[in-house]
Amino acid sequence: MLKSRYAALFSVVILFLSLAPAQTKPRARDLGVPFDGTPGPLNAITDVKGVEVGHTTLISGEGPLKVGVGPVRTGVTAVLPRGKDSHDAVFAAWFTLNGNGEMTGTTWVEDSGFLDGPVMITNTHSVGVVRDAIIAWKVKRGTQDMEGYWWSLPVVAETWDGWLNDINGFHVKPEHVFHALDSAHAGPVEEGSVGGGTGMVCNEFKGGIGTASRVLNARQGGYTVGVLVQCNYGERSQLRIAGVPVGKEIPEHPAYGTDTGSIIVVVATDAPLIPTQLKRVARRVSLGLGRNGSYSGDGSGDIFIAFSTANPGAISAKGPHPISMLPNDDLDPIFLATVQATEEAVVNAMIAAETMTGANNRTVIALPHDRLREVLKKYNRLSAP
Repeated sequence: MLKSRYAALFSVVILFLSLAPAQTKPRARDLGVPFDGTPGPLNAITDVKGVEVGHTTLISGEGPLKVGVGPVRTGVTAVLPRGKDSHDAVFAAWFTLNGNGEMTGTTWVEDSGFLDGPVMITNTHSVGVVRDAIIAWKVKRGTQDMEGYWWSLPVVAETWDGWLNDINGFHVKPEHVFHALDSAHAGPVEEGSVGGGTGMVCNEFKGGIGTASRVLNARQGGYTVGVLVQCNYGERSQLRIAGVPVGKEIPEHPAYGTDTGSIIVVVATDAPLIPTQLKRVARRVSLGLGRNGSYSGDGSGDIFIAFSTANPGAISAKGPHPISMLPNDDLDPIFLATVQATEEAVVNAMIAAETMTGANNRTVIALPHDRLREVLKKYNRLSAP
C-alpha cells in the first residue's frame, strides 16, 4: 500500500516537473552575454514551425548511491520535427565529431536521407529502453505498411549522468518516454536540469538542456535555424563565453578536472535543404562548440543531427517527386546561423541549470550569474541586458 502511494506521488512529481512553466529563469542574453545574429521570437528550436519538444524529469532520493534505489537525477527529452501528430519524415543527416557516445538509427539516416520520427535524448544506459518505447508509441499511434508491418529504426542519443545519477539503476521506463512524447509542444522550451539533461555536467558547471535560434534576413530567404543541445562535456579551464576565458576566471568547485562527458546537438531548419547539405550543416555544430572552448576530448561523444522541415511528403511519394533546395552558394548564412545558435544554446543550458547534489552527495555548482557578469564586465564584453 505504501509502495503504491509512493509510486503515485512520484508520478505526480514527474508530471509537475515536466509540465512546469517553460523558462521563467533568466537566459544568457538577460544577463548581458553578447551574441551575434538575430534570434527568433522564442530564441529556441521551436521557432522552426512544426517542431515540438517534450521532457520527462526524474528526481528522487539523496545521500549514498544504492544501485536500483537512487539517488535519481535523470530523464528523457523528445524533439519531434513535425510534431507528435505527423507521420511525415524529414530530410536529415548526422555527423560525429568524436565517437565515444551513441546515437541509434543513424545508419539508415545516412543511407536514406530521412529521419522518420522523433529524436530522443537520455542517459547512456537508458538508450535501449527509450528506443523500444518509441517503437511501441509509434505502433500505438501509427498505421501498418502495405505488408501489414510496423517498421521503425528510432534515433536515440545519450550522454552520461553517472556522476549525479544512479545510472545503473535503470530508472527511465517506457511510461517516461511516452510522457515526453505525448506532452511535447511548440512554444518556449524548458532549459537546464530537465529531461535528458537532468543530471548532466557542462564545463564542470551544472549543464543540461539548452536551445537557441537564428532568423536569416529577407535577402537571405528569411529562413530559421534552431538548435537544441544536451550538454555534458567540457573542461572548466577551457570554457569561454563571448570570447572571455570564464572558466579560468571562475575556477572554484570543479567536478572532474578533465574533459569527461558528451554533447548531443539537434539542428532544425525550415530552409529547403537536401541530406548532403544537412550533413554540411551538422558539421558546423563543431565550430559553435569550439567558440565555447571545446576541443572534443577523447572521452566525449560529440554527435549531431540536422533536419529540414521543408519538402513535406517527400518520403511518401510514388514515382518522381519534385523537391526544392537551396543552391550550395546560398548556404553560408545557414552555416553561420548554426554556429551562432549552437554557441548560445550551450550557454543557455548552463545559465538555466541550478546547483545539484546527487549520488554520494556529490555537488555540481551552477554557473554563478553574478560572477559571470563581473567577468564579462572585466573584459568589456558585458552588454546591456
